[in-house]
Amino acid sequence: MQLNQIAAGFLKTYSTQLAKTFGVEDVTKQFAVTAPMETKLRSALLESVEFLRMISTMPVDQLSGQVVKVGNYGIATGRKAGGRFTSGQDVGGFKYQLTETDSCSALPWALLSAWGNAGNQNEFMKKMNDNATHRFALDMLRVGFNGTSIAATSDPVANPLGEDVNKGWHQIVKEEAADQIVTDPIYFNPDATEALKDGEYKTLDAIVTELKNTLIHPSLRNDPRLVVLVGSDLTATAQTKLMNQADKPSERVAAQQMDKNIGGMRAYTPPFFPGKRIVVTMLSNLHIYTQRGTSHRKSENVEDRKQYEDKYWRNEGYAIEEFEAYAAIDEANMKIGAAPAA
Repeated sequence: MQLNQIAAGFLKTYSTQLAKTFGVEDVTKQFAVTAPMETKLRSALLESVEFLRMISTMPVDQLSGQVVKVGNYGIATGRKAGGRFTSGQDVGGFKYQLTETDSCSALPWALLSAWGNAGNQNEFMKKMNDNATHRFALDMLRVGFNGTSIAATSDPVANPLGEDVNKGWHQIVKEEAADQIVTDPIYFNPDATEALKDGEYKTLDAIVTELKNTLIHPSLRNDPRLVVLVGSDLTATAQTKLMNQADKPSERVAAQQMDKNIGGMRAYTPPFFPGKRIVVTMLSNLHIYTQRGTSHRKSENVEDRKQYEDKYWRNEGYAIEEFEAYAAIDEANMKIGAAPAA
């Protein structure tokens, strides 16, 4: 299908406005994003996906270095004879490593033509802007939760969740603080009617409470910033069990809300979070870094591929601020159902 005249005209206007926004003459040639526009670009990414705004995203100067502290988990209140009490907050001892990261949002001509026919120019522009920003932002989370390696050439077919794009938070903890991740089989069995076997739990509350009390540092276990990240397979199983048992409207409401609070902590199921994984941590403990001055953009209509491509290149990476504030059960070790007979 060819690009219709309406969409072609809208695309020319889009390219002109994009060039004006970034202060360049031609967006079809790769250009560096200035520091003020890097800030605006990061803000646009954060605004497009709510969960991304909850974690720590920030620019850094070096390709590798020490993790930037955004919080201090020790006490900040006291006194000192003859002077003023102070508490420190410095860059931590953990390391981060950034790597080349290349994003491309491609829109086929058929879709652009449909957009052009379906609305006016302003609506077309909004769809163009939102599509690229939203996809890039979601990929930051997709890789953060699922990334395990850094391939010289990534394979999106074999690794649809960005497993080979970068090492995400869970993988970093596996390599740097493996004791923070449960490796024994855990069985979530909400249908249990008899005595529970070793490693078997009837509720998510029981799993999360033990995970927190076993692997989160004692000084952090009562920190109100702790939350639970829980996979949709687990919450769906728990909700189905509760809904089947509910015989009152109030019980059904409770069942619908059970994934909002687990083990006394606020619960989230982020985009692309593995279905059987559980993590107890602070959202600020999850970091994404982008190296200053490395952001480049390019936006062009590629006739040979019959699509419009919006590209975003930068050096980017992931980090954990405090390993002892991250406790997890890996999805490979989480089973839904009864534990086998001894």
